[in-house]
Amino acid sequence: MMISSDIYLDCILSFAHEAGGIALDLISKSDPGLKKDHSIITLADKAISKLARERLKSFLQSPGHILIDEEEQAIVQYMDQGLLDKTPFIWALDPIDGTRLYANRMPLFGISLGLIKDLKPWLGVVYFPMLRELFYCDGTDAYFVQDAFGPNATKTRIVPLDEELSARSIFFCNDSFFNKFYWIDKDFNIMINACAVVNLCWPAIGRGVGSFLKCHLWDFAGCWPIIRRAGFALRRVSDGKVLDKLEVDLFNREPLWNMKEYYLISSERNFQQILSKIGRRSPLML
Repeated sequence: MMISSDIYLDCILSFAHEAGGIALDLISKSDPGLKKDHSIITLADKAISKLARERLKSFLQSPGHILIDEEEQAIVQYMDQGLLDKTPFIWALDPIDGTRLYANRMPLFGISLGLIKDLKPWLGVVYFPMLRELFYCDGTDAYFVQDAFGPNATKTRIVPLDEELSARSIFFCNDSFFNKFYWIDKDFNIMINACAVVNLCWPAIGRGVGSFLKCHLWDFAGCWPIIRRAGFALRRVSDGKVLDKLEVDLFNREPLWNMKEYYLISSERNFQQILSKIGRRSPLML
C-alpha cells in the first residue's frame, strides 16, 4: 500500500521537534566521549538515535525501508549496491551534526534526517535547536522556518538562488580542506563552521554562496533535497559530475560511508568561478 508523502513528512518534522528538545535538555550535561575513530559522541547522539528508531519503527519493519544511522555500527551491511537498488526508501540520520560544537555548548549544531527514494534525494529535515531554525523539503518544495515549532513561526519557501560573486561573498569549507587545498582569493573569503549541515543549508537561503566538503552520507542526506530546491548541486571537484543518486562506489568503507572525493556545492554558474579560486597542494607541500 502506498503511503502519502504527508505521513512521512509529519513523522520527520515531529521527530525533529522532539529530538531538538532532547538536544537542548542534554547540552549542559552531554558527557562527551570518543568513539573508536576518535570522533566525539554525546548522550544526545545516543538518545536521538534511539528516538529515531522508535519513531521510524513502523516503517523499518517493512523490507522496503532501511536506516543508515551514524551511531549504528551494523550499517556496514548496507554498503551493497544490489541491496540498495532493491530498497525503495533509505533513511539517513545524523543525530547531532557539529558534535564538537555541541559538546562545547556552541549553537551551530543541527539534527539531520533524510529520506532517499529510489536512490534519489526526496524528503529531508535539518533542525538547529538553539537557533530555532528549521529547513525541510516535502518532496516538492523546500522551506526555511524561523522560530520553528513556536507560536510565531514564519515559513519561507526556498527558491533558486544564484548570487553573483563579490567581495561580500562567503564560501564555507570543512576543516580538512587545507590538507590538500589552499584558497587563492583574498577578497572572496572562506569560513569554517565545523558543521556540515550549516555549510549546506545556509547557502540555500543566501547565507554564503556555497561550500566545499568531503563527508559522510548522513552529514548531507537531510540537506540534499533542500539544496536542490535552491538551485544548488553537489559537483565533484575532479570532473564536475553532479551527485544525484546514491551509489555505494562513491563512498569508502573506512571511514564508513565517507565520500571518496571532494565536492563543491554551488549554483551551476558559480561552480567554475569558485573552483578557480581553489589551489591544490603539491605532494611536496603536504
